Amino acid sequence: MNKKELVKIKEKALKENIPIIMDDTLKIVGDLLNKINPKTMLEIGTAVGYSAICFSSYIAEGGFIDTIERDTERAKEAKINIKKAEVEEKINIIEGDAVEILPDINKKYDVVFIDAAKGKYPFFLSQALRLLKKNGYIIADNVLYKGYVMSDYNKHKQRTAVRNLREYISEITENPNLKTEILEVGDGLAITKLLN
Repeated sequence: MNKKELVKIKEKALKENIPIIMDDTLKIVGDLLNKINPKTMLEIGTAVGYSAICFSSYIAEGGFIDTIERDTERAKEAKINIKKAEVEEKINIIEGDAVEILPDINKKYDVVFIDAAKGKYPFFLSQALRLLKKNGYIIADNVLYKGYVMSDYNKHKQRTAVRNLREYISEITENPNLKTEILEVGDGLAITKLLN
């Protein structure tokens, strides 16, 4: 991986206010990926490819990351960034809306990383569970959403996102087949392991 290019990609994203994974969140996810050494990973929400590039260094030999992005311009930029970072043999961008794409995927993954439309997290969870290998992990970023999810927040503008994130959290914490840890890092990180 070309680390110099990765720094440039990060700086450009931050300057343009493109949401990318925060450093402290990346450290925790990186430590987990390092421990499990996944061969296959699915990312929902590519943006400009920064997180996929970071994750690619933890993928086992011969493994890959499939990453879904619905914004055409961002997908185009992600392709350029992935090439510049010299990891294009490990990352496959799928262009389109994850809501339409996910039901058609029939592969199995060691890890699913969710970082896309907050209002769709419950749907992403149901698909992630279907696509996950036994003992696989689902990692979801921004689950506490500026602290709104755990407060009595009820403003109209973000109501759907907040309600659906609450639903996501209750599903991952109450399902007996899942073991979940929610960390107050970045904007909230949920790490869920499929137990069977």
